[in-house]
Amino acid sequence: MKGSIPILFFLCISSWLILACNLDQAIELKLPEYESRIAVEGYLKAGKPFGVLLTRSSGYFDPFNLNGNQLLTDLLVEDAIVTIKQGEKVYELENKLTLDRFTGKVFNYYLDRAVPANYDEVFELEILTAAGDRITSSTQLLKPIEIDSVNIEFDPDDPALARVLTYFTDPPNETNYYRRMLHEGSLDSLAFQDFSTSDRVAENVVVFGTRYVFEVGDTIINTLFHISEDYYSFLESVQGAAQANGNPFAQPSPVISNIKSEIDAFGIFTTLNYDQRITKIKR
Repeated sequence: MKGSIPILFFLCISSWLILACNLDQAIELKLPEYESRIAVEGYLKAGKPFGVLLTRSSGYFDPFNLNGNQLLTDLLVEDAIVTIKQGEKVYELENKLTLDRFTGKVFNYYLDRAVPANYDEVFELEILTAAGDRITSSTQLLKPIEIDSVNIEFDPDDPALARVLTYFTDPPNETNYYRRMLHEGSLDSLAFQDFSTSDRVAENVVVFGTRYVFEVGDTIINTLFHISEDYYSFLESVQGAAQANGNPFAQPSPVISNIKSEIDAFGIFTTLNYDQRITKIKR
């Protein structure tokens, strides 16, 4: 009972403070005027078409236009010149809205030519906006890290449920970054698991696992991305910004970008390199 007095005292003081507050008093927040920025998203996959999405960011409390055409006008950055260069080859993307059904991503600058599987030379992005602003970035293809095996284990306490264990070998003597995604049923569904990590947490053989939640007949899609440090930092910062956005007491969390410009554009230009395994759970 030694701890009872301090706890009761704290509760009494807390109750008094709450009652003493004028809960009906309005609080006026003076927020600085938000300046819209250009956001860039470009993902290159060997053998797939080129695609870049250019949009404008907006303030948290700005009105959201539900009119489809006006929404696209407010959101998309049009009439820019977008080129991607690798060595002596220059690829100019067309300004047209396109849905990549393979990745589920939308682009408004697109070129239906296969990204060359050249792992030695850097891809250089250059964007010239209609206002004359220049935005640049660069990235390089990384070789996929193959999944060694996908094992299914049934719960000894509840044999109807199974978990999935995904094994791969991390290359030694180098720093690597990974994004692991696991879907159930199809890639159109929300990912059951989606996280990024570095190989600082593990060496040699790495295993990603799940809880015992799957049943016989379920289809599991394992995707292991080998990602750049730039993309890893971007993903981690986006997650941090999303968490801070939902917490009224958190400090704003900036998005770490590999986009360079004089107009404070931000975003990511990177490559998507992955190995994928589809497994049907069976005994």
